[in-house]
Amino acid sequence: MKKYIGTRAFYKMVLLVAVPIMIQNGITNFVGMLDNIMVGQVGTNQMSGVAIINQMMLVFNISIFGAISGAGIFASQYYGCKDYEGVRNAFRYKMIICVLLTVSAVLLFLIKGDALISLYLHESNDVMANAETLKYAREYLWIMLLGLLPFAVEQVYSGTLRETSETILPMKAGIAAVLVNLVLNYLLIFGKFGLPVLGVNGAAIATVISRYVQAFIVIRWTHTHLGKADGNPEHFMAGVYRHFKVPGYLFSRITIKAAPLLLNEVLWSLGMAALMQAYSMRGLDVVAGMNISNTIMNVFNVVYMAMGNAIAIIIGQHLGAGKIEQAKEDSVKLMFFSVISCAAIAAVMVLFSGIFPQIYNTTDKVKKLAEGFICVAAVTMPLCAFVNASYFILRSGGKTGITFLFDSVFVWTVIIPVAFILSRFTDIQAVWMYFICQSIEIIKCIIGFILVKKGVWIQNITK
Repeated sequence: MKKYIGTRAFYKMVLLVAVPIMIQNGITNFVGMLDNIMVGQVGTNQMSGVAIINQMMLVFNISIFGAISGAGIFASQYYGCKDYEGVRNAFRYKMIICVLLTVSAVLLFLIKGDALISLYLHESNDVMANAETLKYAREYLWIMLLGLLPFAVEQVYSGTLRETSETILPMKAGIAAVLVNLVLNYLLIFGKFGLPVLGVNGAAIATVISRYVQAFIVIRWTHTHLGKADGNPEHFMAGVYRHFKVPGYLFSRITIKAAPLLLNEVLWSLGMAALMQAYSMRGLDVVAGMNISNTIMNVFNVVYMAMGNAIAIIIGQHLGAGKIEQAKEDSVKLMFFSVISCAAIAAVMVLFSGIFPQIYNTTDKVKKLAEGFICVAAVTMPLCAFVNASYFILRSGGKTGITFLFDSVFVWTVIIPVAFILSRFTDIQAVWMYFICQSIEIIKCIIGFILVKKGVWIQNITK
């Protein structure tokens, strides 16, 4: 068991990296859950409209994550070998790509927003419900577009801070933002203290304002603490805006590594949207039930998601510093720790599966569907934890081509065809359809285990 269990010092190191990320994401998702509950109190059609837009926003958010991840591999390894100019160039690369992505996303949503929303509305649903859902979704989307740029810029800063071992500040900024979001949601959704009752529009306004608050805190702190984060006067932000020129050779190398990651994240998030569209073939009640389930899942998923980020940072820094054997040993321990932690979390999810949906002002059918979806998510969570850990280990060494095949290609060639067939050519219930699609992850577990064990991910890309 020594191969799988680390020392007290090892877990202290892991938790110092992972816990701030867990806290930030946990509070963010918990407040997101409260937001969702507030919108759910307004009505089922409003909740469905917001759920559809959030699924579309997920594509943008994950695309930004993919855009900064490729350069993040370099930033982590450059920081490991104390090449601060390399970290600065990685930061500049992230900023350029994220601004271009944001502009493209805004144009797409403005031109094709209604068409994208309509993909989730089917003729089999109630016509009046479809019309109301489209109306609320459209209003929510237009306001949310104002928050895309601050979100993208904040992700560039926070991602680079984490890659340079500063995880506390992004956590503090995230906490401040979610508190602002929570208070404004209460005031604007329900019209408290003399403010107008804005419903879903109030939820969107609160989210946008909170994103500007979070971006302001992170940017201001970073530029007023140059050199203080790690005690080095040549901190990565020193002179980062003197120019936006990234050396040609480095731009090419990052792009070669980043392109599969960006494409992977875009295709993966589109794949999740396609899966939701397949589930929506069973009606708007399924969309509402899935929305409730996803909300509580996001709260519990922070454990293995934070562990994935910790794995990328720790293993990346080991590889950059040339500590190959330590990277190999720690990768096994980190995977084991992630799976065991999520098995415990899954048990808690099952306990809450029948209680949580009762909070919503919706039909008994929707509540029952949500309970089923939550149970399925809990049972398959350890599989997801193993897959997530494998993905970040492979990515830490720059094997982005492999992660592309491992992640999004698998979704589009295996999971989505299964969901398409089940939704169009069978009468199988939505919960069982979801269970089958989630269980397919076991194939990825086997593939991930083989790839990690072979050590195909071990390389120092900064040399």
